[in-house]
Amino acid sequence: MLFQSLAFFSLALSARATLAPNVQGMNMVWQETFVGEQGGMVDLTQWNIITDIHNNQELETYTQSGSNMQLSGGQTLQLVPQQAANGEWTSSRIESVQSWTPAPGKVMQVQAALRGGDSAVNQKQGMWPAFWMLGESMRTGTPWPLCGELDIFEQINGQLTGYGTAHCDHVGGGACNEPAGLGESIAIPQDDQFHTWSLKIDRTSNNWQTETIQWFMDGTLFHTLTGAQMGDEGVWATLAHSPMYVILNLAVGGTWPGDPNEATLPGWGNMFEVQYVAVYATA
Repeated sequence: MLFQSLAFFSLALSARATLAPNVQGMNMVWQETFVGEQGGMVDLTQWNIITDIHNNQELETYTQSGSNMQLSGGQTLQLVPQQAANGEWTSSRIESVQSWTPAPGKVMQVQAALRGGDSAVNQKQGMWPAFWMLGESMRTGTPWPLCGELDIFEQINGQLTGYGTAHCDHVGGGACNEPAGLGESIAIPQDDQFHTWSLKIDRTSNNWQTETIQWFMDGTLFHTLTGAQMGDEGVWATLAHSPMYVILNLAVGGTWPGDPNEATLPGWGNMFEVQYVAVYATA
């Protein structure tokens, strides 16, 4: 009964679901609009469900349970943190089966529409939703951060700030100033409304030093990196020339947000909802 009532509530929250939009001057290479019945599973031909990973001193255990991850029935995906009677937290993480590579002389853009739940900020301590990419080489044994990581959107503790960050090179300094990475932030107008988060990799200059990686929220540019800033063509290539896959997850606790407190609420008020994910490229 609890799951049914929550699912009904989730459907009401998803009335604004829509297909991925067209982007002027670009072709849509791939999109996921999370079509399916209410309470259903993501398309396993497109997504891997990750349940055996623990990073950053996070508290959650990732599961494939419908209480942690479900299709809304209104063309959205909802990742929902839950807390058991013994205090243990669970959540969900999915990773795209495919990877995408920015082509020489072209532009590639990865984009999603995202929102949080409607719990008050003081009830979101420890929540850490993220939309990001890792280098495909991570899947074949290249360690982090050498594989390259591009965080398109991160948010902690329900604060109305979104972060975009690149991680690369080696642990402890390097071209990406690890472990902090090279990041910037932007104010989020409202957490429980959908906002569009985009990452654009521009290789049209045909010169690695002047190629760019740019981060946008609702079309507003808030972070730019260039190859020249990296100062190393090989390191830049891990971020701008190599295949990467998409990750969506809702972490609970960890080194950045800190742990939840007594006011932190499990459930839909702290969900991470995804309206669509799309990849675009110029012809």
